[in-house]
Amino acid sequence: MRVLGINALFHDPAAALVIDGRTVAAAEEERFSRRKHGKRPVPFSAWELPEQAAAWCLGQAGLRPEDLDAVTYSFDPALARPTDALGLDDPWDHLRLTYAREAPGFLSTALPGLDPERVRFVPHHMAHAASSAFAAPVAENSSVLVLDGRGEATSHLAARRTGQELTPLHGQALPHSLGLVYEELTEHLGFLRSSDEYKVMALAAYGTPRFLPELRRYVHSTGDGGFRAAGVPWAELAPARPKDRAWTQEHADLAASAQACLEETLLDLVRWLHGRTHDDVLTMAGGVALNCVANSRIAREGPFARVWVQPAAGDAGTALGGALLHAAGADPAPTEPPAGADLGRGWSDAELEAWLKTAAVPFERPPDVAATVAEALAENAVVAWFQGRSEYGPRALGHRSLLAHPGKSGNLERLNDIKGREQFRPVAPMVLASRAAEVFDGPLPSPFMLFVHDVRPEWRDRIPAVVHVDGTARIQTVDPAAEPLVARMLSRFEERTGLPVVVNTSLNTAGRPMVDDPRDALECFGSAPVDLLAIGPFVVRRRALFAEGGRGRE
Repeated sequence: MRVLGINALFHDPAAALVIDGRTVAAAEEERFSRRKHGKRPVPFSAWELPEQAAAWCLGQAGLRPEDLDAVTYSFDPALARPTDALGLDDPWDHLRLTYAREAPGFLSTALPGLDPERVRFVPHHMAHAASSAFAAPVAENSSVLVLDGRGEATSHLAARRTGQELTPLHGQALPHSLGLVYEELTEHLGFLRSSDEYKVMALAAYGTPRFLPELRRYVHSTGDGGFRAAGVPWAELAPARPKDRAWTQEHADLAASAQACLEETLLDLVRWLHGRTHDDVLTMAGGVALNCVANSRIAREGPFARVWVQPAAGDAGTALGGALLHAAGADPAPTEPPAGADLGRGWSDAELEAWLKTAAVPFERPPDVAATVAEALAENAVVAWFQGRSEYGPRALGHRSLLAHPGKSGNLERLNDIKGREQFRPVAPMVLASRAAEVFDGPLPSPFMLFVHDVRPEWRDRIPAVVHVDGTARIQTVDPAAEPLVARMLSRFEERTGLPVVVNTSLNTAGRPMVDDPRDALECFGSAPVDLLAIGPFVVRRRALFAEGGRGRE
């Protein structure tokens, strides 16, 4: 059974290929087109398909479009209703629905040879749910919680996985949407809606939730598995922030209040779901599941023994979820969870060397690139780390990363300057899984950087670059069996510094997608003040690259 999953309608277009229940490839269109999020989530862009990502997925398996048994599309127009009937203000949504209905024809044009009859519409939130339930490595029986801005007519789904079955339990009808409320706040605070919600989460740490009592009037659970979340009068609580103005304490307090209100509501939903299923494991997906502060509170205070969050929890993940859901229902072989998030493009050592020679840059091949990088980091260099297959989802997980020394407090400002980011935003630590509990307190393991952890007091002064203003850090734990090269780099760094932690942030600059191919890596390295590029087994040193007469190795 060969199933290609497609997400296209709203934002973060992506493709994923599942063969006989096994995930072969998954990639976001932004990594090919170099447009952040692939496109803006407006009706006029709804026709755009992840053509390059889909073609790459097929090429990875040596398949042609006519070889596919099915193509899933993670939105079912038959379930949609006019936006005025949903209580939403979107007069052009009918255009989006027209494009969705015509998706089989669009896909057969984009993928010549595909029979449009093989396209299957998958309800948006069922695709989200499947992306977590069937990708989770933790249990065949689990509860599932999905929350985002919107799907066809709902903004939420509570469900349960039992073996290969996924059963819906409750959905919250629009206009009530925790995701849309958070998007409104993002825009009110002067950030880009449906893109910068993580900035609101970071800003919340600088505030106090003094507006929480007022917000509870508009955002709260209803006790039946649903909630109310609409009509928040943001301007009555704090003035809007113009994009060219600095944030104020009022803005931080509003962010803190909304974050606290979101967490309270999510905890109520989680408790209701556990009361229905009594499962040990909760899996989560949807854009709201990228809120790692809320995820940590669910793990800490909720009734589930374990919480697992899909690393591509946003809409990109529905490409994988749609394919897995169809495979689970149509193929007698059980679906297999992906081994990790590294499902995108990768290059052989020979291919990388050819890229470097073509670029005519001076490079070397040290005996151990991990040891060379550890030495550079110990000397306070900033390193661009390009290794293996790229990550599926928004987090850099040791394949397309910027690395730095965590013990130098100035490295937070330095990295934010390199990336062109706001200075209130934190950077994350990676740590060997075996050492994590010594330094951090929170859900472990945490391989996908989707929870925040308290930094233990005795470590805060030792790794100041990764400690947020509230004493937390969004960590990535590294298992040597899964990531041997990263683990060796961490071990070599600790040998030199006594610190088992390295700063890890995404390899990109503000407003650009994460670096994906070697050209992206060389362009980013050449345009930003990064000291060393570690690309496969090779290293390029900035001082050599810009030395007079520097040439690539012949």
